[in-house]
Amino acid sequence: MLKDYLPLLIQVLVAIGFVTVALVFSVLLGKTGRRNPTKDSPYECGMLPIGGAQPRFAVKFYLVAMLFILFDLEVVFMYPWAAAYREYLKINGPLILWSMLSFIGVITVGYVYAIKKGVLDWKR
Repeated sequence: MLKDYLPLLIQVLVAIGFVTVALVFSVLLGKTGRRNPTKDSPYECGMLPIGGAQPRFAVKFYLVAMLFILFDLEVVFMYPWAAAYREYLKINGPLILWSMLSFIGVITVGYVYAIKKGVLDWKR
């Protein structure tokens, strides 16, 4: 039992050792800078630190992000289907083709709905 977990234990110990050595060297060899109120302020780029830390984003940003995830997942599901299509074509070709066409149809209906709602219209 221990023989099975020995490589994992060695890898964890090496990782912890590397992190420890890197942190110790960074503290010992690193250059310590002088601290002053200007350097300790949140912005060093010349802007005054006025206002909240988190700016408000429009809801449209999140809608476009969700649509990207939706259509990105479509490609994730289509790639394995396309890779295995030739092999399964001999077994049940028309069923596999129509199942993917129905999947693309559902995604297309979602895309048309998003266009009709104006989600992709940046001028609104």
